This record gives sequence, structure tokens and C-alpha cells, in this order.
Amino acid sequence: MSPTSETAQGGRRLVIVESPAKAKTIKGYLGPGYVVEASVGHIRDLPSGAAEVPEKYTGEVRRLGVDVDHDFQPIYVVNADKKAQVRKLKELLAESDELFLATDEDREGEAIAWHLQEVLKPKVPVHRMVFHEITKDAIQAAVANPRELNKRMVDAQETRRILDRLYGYEVSPVLWKKVMRGLSAGRVQSVATRLVVERERERIAFRSAEYWDLTGTFSTGRAGDPSDPSSLVARLASVDGRRVAQGRDFGADGRLKSDTVLHLDEANARALAAALADTRFAVRSVESKPYRRSPYAPFRTTTLQQEASRKLGFGAKATMQVAQKLYENGFITYMRTDSTILSDTAVGAARAQVTQLYGADYLPEKPRVYAGKVKNAQEAHEAIRPSGDRFRTPAETGLTGDQFRLYELIWKRTVASQMKDATGNSVTVKIGGTAADGRDAEFSASGKTITFHGFMKAYVEGADDPNAELDDRERRLPQVAEGDALAAEEITADGHATKPPARYTEASLVKELEEREIGRPSTYASIIGTILDRGYVFKKGTALVPSFLSFAVVNLLEKHFGRLVDYDFTARMEDDLDRIARGEAQAVPWLKRFYFGEGGGEGSGAADAGNGDGDHLGGLKELVTDLGAIDAREISSFPVGDGIVLRVGRYGPYVERGEKDAEGHQRADVPEDLAPDELTVAYAEELLAKPSGDFELGADPVSGNQIVARDGRYGPYVTEILPENTPKTGKNAVKPRTASLFKTMSVDTVTLDEALKLMSLPRVVGADAEGVEITAQNGRYGPYLKKGTDSRSLTDEEQLFTITLEEALAIYAQPKQRGRAAAKPPLKELGTDPVSEKPVVVKDGRFGPYVTDGETNATLRTGDSVEEITPERGYELLAEKRAKGPAKKAAKKAPAKKATAKKTAAKKTTATKTAAAKKTAAKKTTTAKKTTTAKTATAAKTAAAKKTAAAESE
Repeated sequence: MSPTSETAQGGRRLVIVESPAKAKTIKGYLGPGYVVEASVGHIRDLPSGAAEVPEKYTGEVRRLGVDVDHDFQPIYVVNADKKAQVRKLKELLAESDELFLATDEDREGEAIAWHLQEVLKPKVPVHRMVFHEITKDAIQAAVANPRELNKRMVDAQETRRILDRLYGYEVSPVLWKKVMRGLSAGRVQSVATRLVVERERERIAFRSAEYWDLTGTFSTGRAGDPSDPSSLVARLASVDGRRVAQGRDFGADGRLKSDTVLHLDEANARALAAALADTRFAVRSVESKPYRRSPYAPFRTTTLQQEASRKLGFGAKATMQVAQKLYENGFITYMRTDSTILSDTAVGAARAQVTQLYGADYLPEKPRVYAGKVKNAQEAHEAIRPSGDRFRTPAETGLTGDQFRLYELIWKRTVASQMKDATGNSVTVKIGGTAADGRDAEFSASGKTITFHGFMKAYVEGADDPNAELDDRERRLPQVAEGDALAAEEITADGHATKPPARYTEASLVKELEEREIGRPSTYASIIGTILDRGYVFKKGTALVPSFLSFAVVNLLEKHFGRLVDYDFTARMEDDLDRIARGEAQAVPWLKRFYFGEGGGEGSGAADAGNGDGDHLGGLKELVTDLGAIDAREISSFPVGDGIVLRVGRYGPYVERGEKDAEGHQRADVPEDLAPDELTVAYAEELLAKPSGDFELGADPVSGNQIVARDGRYGPYVTEILPENTPKTGKNAVKPRTASLFKTMSVDTVTLDEALKLMSLPRVVGADAEGVEITAQNGRYGPYLKKGTDSRSLTDEEQLFTITLEEALAIYAQPKQRGRAAAKPPLKELGTDPVSEKPVVVKDGRFGPYVTDGETNATLRTGDSVEEITPERGYELLAEKRAKGPAKKAAKKAPAKKATAKKTAAKKTTATKTAAAKKTAAKKTTTAKKTTTAKTATAAKTAAAKKTAAAESE
């Protein structure tokens, strides 16, 4: 339905978008007859807990929020935090003549538009307004050319939502019962976790192999220049015609894959190098081939995430947050897209800038067209590109920081995609000679020269491997011909060791998920965010490291829910969901097959995936019903070696040797940030050898109480053991004296005298001129002085026992500094931040080490350490913190109004006063009871909602 002419002339139109930022930008492009308001994301969803489900629903419907017995009918409720916004939208709609639903042009956006229509129940004409960039022309064209709601897209999104709810709510409780409370399972997040765990298993099983080869530096004897070097470096390729083994020739077990290659050890390599010292060498062959490299396709969601990770150090989540701001403010097109297609307008803009910035020589005769490579690509969006029919150069945007950097990346990639190929030559030179011992040795060197850089003038793609050679790297070799004599300037023997497969980074995990056709590109950032937030994965630098907890979770899912984490099954399930989106399959029969395991009907492909044991397959419901076969201890136990077992307990991982309560039983906690492949038998032995439990130091000569040293949750400390009859509660309760150890102390070396000295704190140093007492105390953040409410930090723990009154008064005579008494030097310097262009350092803060450039602070995450953090990781943490924006301060509550005191008669009898007091006390008691009951009910409701919500993860 198109807008009516009557309304167009003087009516009032309500336009609903998703975000306030987008609403502000669009409002500037529309006339006074338009009101633009945001829904602020979804206004309606499945209930997060049973308390939100209407009373008419009972049983499983209240738990799941989906009526599985009546065609999987979803129960939708308006989100509690959106009720006020819904009221506002209804009020605005009541004053409007037309409604434009202008949410994003993808499945999620289409579903939000449908929910808005269902909740608002408009009685005026409704139009679906779509656009993929927020520019004046695009917005005005969208208003002039609306369309109907696409119900098929809505059905597709709804099916995914129901599927993810059933998966999360049925499987997560199994993890609660068998592994740990608060865990979650999800259709894609569980598979992503499995990928990270499997890579770590490969690293654990990996056995390194040592191999050697030779490197020779050969001279032509000519004086060289940059275009014709005088020497080249070549690596030993073969001995007596037998190829020398390289790293690729060894398997994960450290053995050669084939015996046809020659494995040189150190002795043989050094002997051969010595035998070749006086050998005459000559060029045996020169092979030259033309080199050509075509530009990369424009960005889509996943390739943008990968490149932003490689080049800018952004995580997937930070990339999408920055891209969202660029889109909403009209700088780029929609950032959630599977497409590499550019519109004719965009192609024209890119080609114009190629000519303007690089010259006509860099412009191909015909525009380049990029075919979509993503299977089941969602909707016909454009690629991610600068918005408008004329691209703004980065300098023209006025952008700064992360937004500037990401825009520049997108702009360069888009312009480069319409440039000519890079061309040149690649050369391979073979050099041979006969060693003194008669062996024939052949060396090989490869080179590449680029004669025309083409698109590389604008952009070169990064690589996941930091040691990989980028496309624009040239290696120039001397101009030599077959038969030319070469002199060996130096021949050295080089040792190498094979390396385990690299851990996934955010970029490489996104690439792996996409290549396996698991999940949708638009959800990868949130999936990675989920597995990080759940503690299944943590970061070490840029690498994703699985926790021991994730090993237990994946172990359970593989053994008892194999189909649900099977890669092919998950990919085929994605295919089926896309078939439903295209109208080629029906949602209800497919969901029945998945959930109940019923034979026949639509969707059998997904139900059968990963199973070849017959026609009947149990559905999800059947899988989660029989939990008796799951041995919780077994799925959380992993052998380390020499009788040592790693177990994942409810309070974290630990190693154990022998049975509990048996003689010789040993147990020790494992650091939660330890990478699983670092838990060797030797390290486990070291953990078990560490003393644990209480260290009895002796009896206090004054009280007679035993003094012990312990390792506590917040570090080592000493305390006294009070007699059993000591009152622990009430007015006469006695608390044991306790004191944290100094940093220089440990539980197994601290002495009784030192413990008693520590427990004597706080120490009275003296009093100032006004008689205010000054004490020396040891606190959570170090030693300090306290005078009333005024605290001053001390620089040394020993000062607690040695500082004099005069020294303390001198400290208080100085102006109070913000923070600690003296700024500590940085723990590590990382270099210059590419955004703020300020030096980045690691500092020790109140809540642990953090990185800072003087403007932005970002705390180190689990897995990050001061010793191992790289500059790139530091920049990434700062980028993520900037993307989040400043922390929101909690709204201050208005001060309670004081009740106006009523004037009473000057004289009251004692009886009247007593009666009034009793009446007031009774009212207070009643009010307190009501308040307590209400608070208890609210807390129970909130706890139930949180408990249920924890089960689900999309």
C-alpha cells in the first residue's frame, strides 16, 4: 500500500525505527509532517520466566513459553522494560494518520516490525519502509516506495526463535544438574565451544618433532643495486635428489608422514654444512611465471569482522558496535549482510574515486561484479560500503578514533574492489653443488616482483597468521641465468620444531563457522560474546582458550547429545531453516520432528543428520528425559597421567591422585586461567606438591589459642583457632583475630612470631595536636595510616611497625593525593595506540592490572597476564572499552520528603503518650511485615526469572 495523497498533503505520519540514534538521523531527512520514534529493539518476546506467562497457561507452556502440544504456538509478552515505550508509541499512533514500520531490512527487523503491528493494533494505513543506508535520498525513496510486511521472513525468524528456546531450555538444565549451576547450551554457541575445545585437544595430543635444514647465502660477484641485488638467500631443498623434510611432512604425533623425504638431524645438518664449505655452486634452473592478483570482494559481515580483528585489533563484538554507529549516523550501508554485491550507484562512486585518486590507469574497462559465495545468503542486501552516491574520503567524514579507523577500512576495501589487478613476476631459482663427501645438494630460492600494483595501491588484505607474507610483499632476486657460477658466502645449519595447530582467534573462529555453514554471519559476534561471558572460553592475547569447564560441557554434549553438537547436523539444520524461509518447507512439521522425533513430514533431513542407525530417531524431548545414564563425575574427569586426574568441580578445576578419604590421597586446585594444554604431568605434580590446608604455627603465649596459616579466597592469611565453647553470635560473640600476609610471606614459611605481629595490627602510632588517634593498618589495597576518616597510603608494609608519630604527622602535613600516596611506575609499556596516538602502558590498579592510554582504561581479562600481553591485545581492550562508551551512572533517587510534623498540644497526659506510642509501634510492625512480604515475593519472582533465563542462549 502506498501513502495516500490526502495524508501526503497534510497528514501526520509516525515512523518507527529500532534505535534512538537512527531516529535522530532519519528525522533530519524528513519533513515536519513526520514523527520519528524508536522501539529500542524488540518490544515483545518469549517470556524470560514462568512468572511472565499469563495465568491461563499451565504445565510445560509456563516453563518453555511455547505450547509444544498445539503446533508450537509461542507465548509472546511485552518486555517489562519496554512497557513505557509501548505506551508512548500507542499515544503517538493515536495522533497519526499513517504508520511506517522502518526497522532493519533483515529477518530480525521484519519480526520487530510484525510485533509492533501486533501490539499497537493500528487502525490507520500501515507501510513497511526499508532502506540499507541512512542518507537523505535513501530515506525519501523508502518513504515513497513502501512495501507490505514479508510474513515469510517473520515465520523464518519465529521458527529460529522457537528452536533456540527449546534447545536452550531443555539442554541447559541438564548442564545444571550434571556439571554446574548457571550454565547454558545453545544451537550455535555449543558447536562454537566444541570447535575451540577440539582445537585444544589437538594441541594436548600434539607431539613436537625436531628437524634441521641449511640456509645458504650466495653471491653473484656483481655490485648490486635495489633492482638487481648482488646476493640471494636460498634454503636446502634436496640431497641426492631426495627432498629435505620440512614441518608439513610431520604428523601431529611427531612422526614423518612418508619415508620418501630425508629427515636431517642436527649432526647430519652440521656435517653437511661443513662439507659444503668449499663447494662450487652454479644456477641449475631459473623458472619465471607471470604473477597476477585480483582485488578482494567488498566487505560482508564476516569478512569485516575478520579484517577488523587482523588490522585494528577489534573483537567481533567491538567491530559490530562501531559499525552500528557508523550505519546509524549515515556513514556506511547496513552492516549485517551476507552479500558482496554493489549497487550501480556504489560502483559508479567507487570508479569515480579510483580515477580521481589513483588515475585512469588503475581503472578497469568494465565494472567488477562479485558473485555471492555464501550459501543461503539472507535477503538481497548490498555489501558493506560507504553510503551515498559519492563516497566521502575518511578525511572528509570528520570521524575520529575507532569510527574513523573502521570507516577507512571499509572505504579502502570498497574503492580497491573496483581497481585493476596487480601484476608482476614470480621467479624460482635452483642452485646446486657437490659436497666434499660426494653428496649432491640443491638449494631453492623464490622471489616476486610487482610491476603494477593495481588495487594494492589502495588496500591489501591482512592474514590470520602474523608470520604470513602479505600480498604486496616483494622479494627481489638477482638477475641470473642457468649455468651462472655463484659463491657461497655462508652456509648455516638451522634447527626447527613443529608447532601445534594455532588456537582460534575471533577472526579465524568466525571464518571456520562460516566455512562449515554453521549459524548466520549476523549472529557470530553475539555467539563469541556468549561463550566468553559464560566462561567457556577466555582470551590469551588474541587467542581463544577453552576453560576446563568447557571441556566438561562439551564432553557431556558429545557423549549424550551427539547430534546436537554434530557439525553436519547443525549445518543441515541451518539449511532446513532457510528452506522454511523460502517457503519450501513448513515450520510446524519440522519442529515436531526435531522436538518429538516423529517420523515423516517436513524436516526429516535435520532430524536424521549425523545418525545412520535406522528410521526412528528420538527427538530432543526424549534425549533430555533419560538422564540416569549420565555419570556426572565421569563427564567432568580427564586423565592427566601417572594416576593424576583433572576434575571440574562446582568451585572450579582441581587435580587429584587416589580416591577421596583413602590413604595417600592428594588434591590441589588448578588456576582457572591455566590453558588446558599447559596442564602437564610435571605441572600437576608441582601443584600436588604444594602444601595445602592449615599450617599450625603454634600457640599464642598470651591466649593459648592455636595460630594457623591458610590460603584463602583473597590470598594467604593467619588466624587463631578459638575454643569450641566461644560464643560466635549474640552480644558476647568473639571473632578470631585474622591478618593477611605481606607480599613477601607465604603460608608454608611464615613463623608464629610474624603471625602474632601481623595480628597485632592495627597499631596505634599516636595522636595529633587535637588528640585524634593515628593508627597504622594493613588493608585490602596495601598498608595505610588512618586518622578519623582521613587515610593515607604507605609505600612499604614494614612501615606499619616502624613508622613514628613524627613521620606520620609529616605525611598528614602534605596535601592529600588522589589515589595512592605515590604513583607507581607502569608494569609494562606497549607502544603507541593507533587511535589516540598516545603511549599505552599496563598499570596496577585497585581492581588489578589494566591498560591505559591516559584517556581510556581497560581492565585485563581472564587469561591476560602482564608478562604475556601484546601491544595488539592492549589496543583491542581499549577499542572494546571505547566502543561501549562511558559507564552509565545509576540514576539517583530523589530524597524522601520529610513528613510535616503536626503540632500537638503542649501538654499530654502520660496515658495519652503511652497509647500513642503503642499505636505507632503496631503500625510500624504491620508495615514492616507487609514490606518484608512484598520484598520476598519480588526477590523470588526475580530469582525465578533469572534462573529460567539462564537456560536460554541464542
